[in-house]
Amino acid sequence: MEIEKLVNTLHPLERKILPLLEKTHAFDALLQKSGLKDVEVMRALQWLENKGLIRVKDDLHEQVILEENGKLYASKGLPEKRMLEAIRDHSLSAQEILKKAQLSGEEFNGSLGALKGKAAIEIKKEDGLIIAITAHGKKLLEKGLPEEKLLQKKFPVDVKTLADEEKYALENLRKRKNILSLQIAKAKSASLTTLGRKAMEKGIDADVEERVTPEMLRSGTWKDKIFRRYDVTINVPRIYGGRKQFYRKFLDEIRSKFLSMGFTEMTGPVVEMDFWNMDALFMPQFHSARDIHDAYYIKEPIYGKLDENLVKRVKAAHEDGFGTGSKGWQYTFDANQTHRYLLRTHDTAISARTLASKDLKIPGKYFQTVRCFRPDFVDASHNVDFTQTGGIVVGDGLNFGHLKGLLRLFAEEFAQTSKIKIVPAYFPFTEPSAELHAKHPDLGWIELAGSGIFRPELVKPLVGREVPVIAWGVGVERLAMINLGIKDIRQLFSHDLSILRNTKMK
Repeated sequence: MEIEKLVNTLHPLERKILPLLEKTHAFDALLQKSGLKDVEVMRALQWLENKGLIRVKDDLHEQVILEENGKLYASKGLPEKRMLEAIRDHSLSAQEILKKAQLSGEEFNGSLGALKGKAAIEIKKEDGLIIAITAHGKKLLEKGLPEEKLLQKKFPVDVKTLADEEKYALENLRKRKNILSLQIAKAKSASLTTLGRKAMEKGIDADVEERVTPEMLRSGTWKDKIFRRYDVTINVPRIYGGRKQFYRKFLDEIRSKFLSMGFTEMTGPVVEMDFWNMDALFMPQFHSARDIHDAYYIKEPIYGKLDENLVKRVKAAHEDGFGTGSKGWQYTFDANQTHRYLLRTHDTAISARTLASKDLKIPGKYFQTVRCFRPDFVDASHNVDFTQTGGIVVGDGLNFGHLKGLLRLFAEEFAQTSKIKIVPAYFPFTEPSAELHAKHPDLGWIELAGSGIFRPELVKPLVGREVPVIAWGVGVERLAMINLGIKDIRQLFSHDLSILRNTKMK
């Protein structure tokens, strides 16, 4: 940028600070000479540095800090001075000095050692300790103790500004409790660059207007004014406005899409029973998913309450097929175990509740998006708690072709990909069963959904009759990873501000 244009971009604060830098560099001096507030000086320095007119650096220096006892002694006098004043005219016993000088036992002992080291007192042992002032002690009293003088300074004090005698006094006082301490302080200083000197030579005293006023427009005087140029290329602090957490937003978008397609939302409890989570889904009680390693069972209370007529129908389906033409699983169903509480392991438990509900509509289509829980090893693609979205479509005449079309629609709508595979699978509660796989640009082929058509042994006990039910369950976190370009599932729940601020929301 030309020097003249650069000068015309200067803010009034910059115009006030820049000339001062020809004579002084320290931040405190700039603050004092400019008459500005510290935040105004700081802004001016930052703006000038951004424009290359000055160079700002932080200087580290040691400061002396006055602590609690130091403040007390600065106003009341050091204990050793009060001791010398007490024995100025004649010697006294220890008890007399304590009372006259108003010293604590700790202050008395400290003063005794300090004055003895300065040869300011003599100690005699008669009937106890008798303490007398020496000729040197009287001179110190008249001249003033160096430690006493140091305490009268205005703190904090830069160590470099102390004279040798003051540094000696500082070391003496630092050995004592809560009088003086040292700390490293940071001080800013600024100096003109070559460009800054050229700007000063060009002159920065022009009367530059900051804005166009209504009065200028009415009178036409704006034509004769010089207005400050605005540099739109200069770097400024990035502003992070409030926004919804990216994964929360993604979940809301999934919900909105289902609702826009005419689906009805289902809900259900996080703490479920074996009955809804497994038994009502025609999952045999000897299935490996019942193992303690595949579900979190509740310690207390252990059992819940159910509609016992519904339990009898599901029991019959497990034992003999409940009149569906199936032989069932051919085992004795444990009606006590089915009441056990556990954390929901999959969202299909809610589908079972909906099929048994008096509010079920046929034909109808339903969905849910809920948290589920399973023990697992946490890594880039697995977690112990996860979100599933799934649902059911109920209606006479539905078949596997409808299911495949629905899965392809989900891949395109929710994963923004047409690169899918529908492969055979096994689930105890569907026949036929299928898995939906989609291709992630970094992770390769990943499983997105399990699906199938509910078995009659599941549907008839809950609905009261046989009717085709298409069902699916989708791992939402993996959908989100594809949509948001995330490679690690744990980032979806990260507290890292850089991730929260910079993850792009599609």
